[in-house]
Amino acid sequence: MSEPRPSDRPDASDPDDTFAEIVDEATQRDPDLAVIEAGSRTLRAASGPPRGDEIPARPADPEVDKALRAVEQELAGRWGETKLEPSVTRIAALMDVLGEPQRAYPSIHITGTNGKTSTARMIEALLGAFDLRTGRYTSPHVQSITERISLDGAPMDPERFISTYEDVKPYVEMVDAQQPYRLSFFEVLTGMAYAAFADAPVDVAVVEVGMGGTWDATNVIDATVAVVTPISLDHTDRLGSTPGEIATEKAGIIKQGATVILSQQPVDAAQVMLKKAVEVDATVAREGMEFGVVSREIAVGGQLLTLRGLGGEYTDVFLPLYGAHQAHNAVVALCAVEAFFGIGAEQAGSLDADIVRRAFASVISPGRLEVVRSSPTVVLDAAHNPAGARATADGLSEAFGFSRLIGVVGASGDKDVRGLLEAFEPIFAEVVVTQNSTARAMDADALAAVAVEVFGHDRVQVEPRLDDALEAAITLAEEEDEYAGAGVLVTGSVITVGEARLLLGRR
Repeated sequence: MSEPRPSDRPDASDPDDTFAEIVDEATQRDPDLAVIEAGSRTLRAASGPPRGDEIPARPADPEVDKALRAVEQELAGRWGETKLEPSVTRIAALMDVLGEPQRAYPSIHITGTNGKTSTARMIEALLGAFDLRTGRYTSPHVQSITERISLDGAPMDPERFISTYEDVKPYVEMVDAQQPYRLSFFEVLTGMAYAAFADAPVDVAVVEVGMGGTWDATNVIDATVAVVTPISLDHTDRLGSTPGEIATEKAGIIKQGATVILSQQPVDAAQVMLKKAVEVDATVAREGMEFGVVSREIAVGGQLLTLRGLGGEYTDVFLPLYGAHQAHNAVVALCAVEAFFGIGAEQAGSLDADIVRRAFASVISPGRLEVVRSSPTVVLDAAHNPAGARATADGLSEAFGFSRLIGVVGASGDKDVRGLLEAFEPIFAEVVVTQNSTARAMDADALAAVAVEVFGHDRVQVEPRLDDALEAAITLAEEEDEYAGAGVLVTGSVITVGEARLLLGRR
């Protein structure tokens, strides 16, 4: 049996600190003895939160599927996620008539440009491993709208999603009637998430902003921990043209007295975040200063990490995700959870390293360097801006070593597609440009015109239908000998990746 080390554990002696008591109980017990004493509770801690389906399929029951489609259709009739009126007035009004459900639990709020969803999933896995009931709200979804609202590490089941919508619908209509503009698609989903978390009830909510921070619909919570993943240029028409300008909007999630977990940032973005923290008397922990990735090694199916958190080093942490960017996401997630439990500020010590290891080993992040087929290997990644594409290109080159890589790219029309393609140009032997089925998709021919300028005519093929594009890319990869190591990367948009996932048989 392993011996517990009280000096390394959070001090949960304060009876008023409910969550410190929970983590103390979870970390100070001998794991073997706990199996006897607590049965399924310890088994859950050993394996992380319940994982459920990675990506839910359509409901098998035709009536449930019909009802879910009706909800989706009603939501689709509202302003989409790209049409915004920068205000939290409507969502605040909805929270008011719902009885302020977002105040019923503590929250961890996540903003940034890239890595938010993966970081949210890691935070969720860690909290679940310490026996906290979690609610996670992320966007956009890969295949199913129900992915956006998760309870205990699994997407809401369709029946619960439908009933939650029906529960809030009368209140949504009440607010619609009182406001100059109806609640948007994203605002209604945010209201549903906060109501569902209160109804569960959850111990903690992990909330990813939709866009920005200050006027994002999620920003009606007062999170005790604010997480800022790397900031780069995206949504420049709405957020600003420099990292510093974008950071000004994203800093809006930092609340009075909160703890800020700040990933590595451009200098101007970091300055904005630090200034905001001073204004609201928030505590800041910076990657590269107070915490960081000590070492990382490539391992089968992922990477092996040593992470320095707020409470010390955690060695031999296996993360089943590829790329240096995911290692940095991991240490940010670790510190967010440490901060949530008060480690590094209110108390000394560290989290139980074995539970941390088991939690990270359970992490999944669909559509992020995800292998969905072999012979040839087909990888999906939702990179949709230049910074994300560079991280993907580096991670792919490091982990896979393809002899020849074919790209399938379908992007949204409002993105920096040239920058995206330039990031992939060094690793793509050829690129098949295509488009997904949504109105936001950039026309394949227009995308091809940009691709030709980046890659040259001989390296670009146009296939407007995504299924044809996948077939063309796989054929190009198979032109080499079966064992030569060619591969395919499908990228450019979360929507493109989701549709490709379905076409390739992942349900």
